[in-house]
Amino acid sequence: MAGRVVYGPETRAQAANLVCGHHVPVLRAALLLCQMAGIKVSTGWMAGIRGRAAAALAPFMEHVRALLRTAPALNADETPARAAKSLAYVHVACTRYLTCLHVAGRSAEDIDAGGVLPGYTGVLMRDGYAGYAHLTGALHAWCGAHLLRDLKDIYDFEPREQAWASAMADLLVQANGHATSARGAGTDRLGADVLAGLLERYRALAAEGLAGNQRRHTRAARDARRVARRFRDYEDLILRFVTDLAVTEFTNNEAERSVRPVKVQQHTSGGCWRTLEGLAEFAIVQSYLSTAAKWRIDPLDALRQLFTTGPWLPPALTPDAATKAA
Repeated sequence: MAGRVVYGPETRAQAANLVCGHHVPVLRAALLLCQMAGIKVSTGWMAGIRGRAAAALAPFMEHVRALLRTAPALNADETPARAAKSLAYVHVACTRYLTCLHVAGRSAEDIDAGGVLPGYTGVLMRDGYAGYAHLTGALHAWCGAHLLRDLKDIYDFEPREQAWASAMADLLVQANGHATSARGAGTDRLGADVLAGLLERYRALAAEGLAGNQRRHTRAARDARRVARRFRDYEDLILRFVTDLAVTEFTNNEAERSVRPVKVQQHTSGGCWRTLEGLAEFAIVQSYLSTAAKWRIDPLDALRQLFTTGPWLPPALTPDAATKAA
């Protein structure tokens, strides 16, 4: 009886790079590895490579969670994914240099299961999903891109009646310009006159949106009232990027970019994962590859290290902090 073939770190790294780094389906990945490197592996072995990588990444995940909990600002998001003929959610907590994904449902407990956000006291950039409201220790900031899209939809449908929405969008863009300039100048807050002017215009436009649609009973008017109430009632979350310049981003695009590979993998996997465990393994490995890419480390090099000496660990929250520590 022939003995079991044991493949070395290079083969495992190349296999994991195909399946995890490039989202290649298992059968095709096995064929590519044979054609390009002359290495014959079974589809069963190839199917298990993501699980082997995920199992080796426990120290990395623990390290990244600890770093993220110390970050002054985090981005958070979630996206649905189909696994085992049911719907799950992949959650992300990240910064420009770190990514942590985990799989759960969509409740507050599921959000907390990632081990990053419970007890977090920094600034949390997110969308308007109410599931994050229980994180009362954090200062919440709403994604400006979502708000701009909502305002555009309202204005495009009724340009004459919803001029306030276009003006509010312009105001948010101008406010972001002021905040960016202030950060670039090294100041920790906007000038008092500039901030007062922005707040006055913001509140007037929110009030205009409510008043102009109060006696109208169309669906468009109802949508406009809903958005105008959001601007009125959540001013502190919406304007966090100008009232607290520690919030360095106007949008939650960082989180959306970090979680987007879920959709890419789901598409190449035929629309779903066979098991929930497979989805969870994907989240772990993608956390590693995403973080490595943010530090400009080639995914294949990161995987080579994983299968040779153990996972690469980011040395600090940011490269600048790592340089200062050295």
